Amino acid sequence: MTETLTAEAPTKTHALIELEDRYGAHNYHPLDVVCTKGEGIWLTDVDGKRYMDFLAAYSAVNQGHNHPRIGEAMIRQIKTLALTSRAFRNDVFPPLLEKLCKLTGFDKALLMNSGAEAVETAIKAMRKWAYDVKGVPYPKAEIIVAEGNFHGRTTTIVGFSTDPDSTSRFGPFTPGFRIVEYGSLEAVKNAITPETAAIFVEPIQGEGGVIIPPDGYLRGLRALADEHNCLLVLDEIQSGLGRTGKLFAFEHEGIRPDGVTIGKALSGGYYPVSAFLSSKAVMDVFTPGIHGSTYGGNPLACAVASEALDVLVDEKLAERAAELGAHLEARLRAMKTSKVEALRVRGLWAGIQLKVSAGPARPYCYQLRDRGMLCKDTHVQTIRLAPPLVITREEIDWAVDQLDAVLS
Repeated sequence: MTETLTAEAPTKTHALIELEDRYGAHNYHPLDVVCTKGEGIWLTDVDGKRYMDFLAAYSAVNQGHNHPRIGEAMIRQIKTLALTSRAFRNDVFPPLLEKLCKLTGFDKALLMNSGAEAVETAIKAMRKWAYDVKGVPYPKAEIIVAEGNFHGRTTTIVGFSTDPDSTSRFGPFTPGFRIVEYGSLEAVKNAITPETAAIFVEPIQGEGGVIIPPDGYLRGLRALADEHNCLLVLDEIQSGLGRTGKLFAFEHEGIRPDGVTIGKALSGGYYPVSAFLSSKAVMDVFTPGIHGSTYGGNPLACAVASEALDVLVDEKLAERAAELGAHLEARLRAMKTSKVEALRVRGLWAGIQLKVSAGPARPYCYQLRDRGMLCKDTHVQTIRLAPPLVITREEIDWAVDQLDAVLS
């Protein structure tokens, strides 16, 4: 059953939604807009209406939709060589590894495809490091994770989620995780045992509604990990690569984790590319044959990711997110509305938490859609904002004007 808050759905849109509902699994609940073209911060639907995109495919298109440089790099590579598998070597993979490590400061990278695969890779690394290096008795290793997390949709990952939709009758789940309160250093400290392999959290919980932990949280996690000889690994799949005004969100607290997962903007939205980045000491737990992916590190993915990283650097997108994020926050805080309970902003990333009395966020997202702005609700009461980082100050002003209007 489709949900539409307009009086009459356009013909092409309606027909395609009906087709999707008839033949597709109902594992998503998207807004009723059918996109056919993207450019920069703009999306166009099948009936010719333009929308300003304020979700950016969950940060996958930080560089903007259909960035010409990334597209051209993809076309060049696809005409030459797309896939060899890792059974053979290719000439695009090693230069990307070097670029990734030099840009991020980590020793080594392991490339996968989806963000969930990067997280699964990190979980394997954390556990194997605990056995091979720390000396935790096999198979007793535990990983401390946070309530409200979102790390992906595999059965292992959803097993340590606290979201009922994610865990919906998919058990039994993989043991070995301790779930603690997000933002509480005391909760982490009390959960650590001699069998703790790692602390694994998002520096900002994106799917949770852009939940920003208290100042000093990441520094405290770093200190606890050092004190108890366990790893600190951060999931920066949504928060990384410029979204928060720095290359990584952990840089806001001046720390270095032992590992990080990245994805989404690593390809600028053109192709699934993800990676686990870590130190040599952690990455060396992987030996030939124990982990891999047919498509991981394929030439096409590497060419796309290499250009996507160059665009982030050349166009100073992290710096742009810092500057324009300050303007976005100032404009949001100046809105004349009594419906907002909390406002959370870091760079070009915001969560507008609505009061219960204002009703759920989804109807407001439909009102914004009708005004030409696309964003997404999460956890009933929150409107998420995450525009492509190529947005301008004037475009931010227009978007906040729309928000102000629907929330007034």
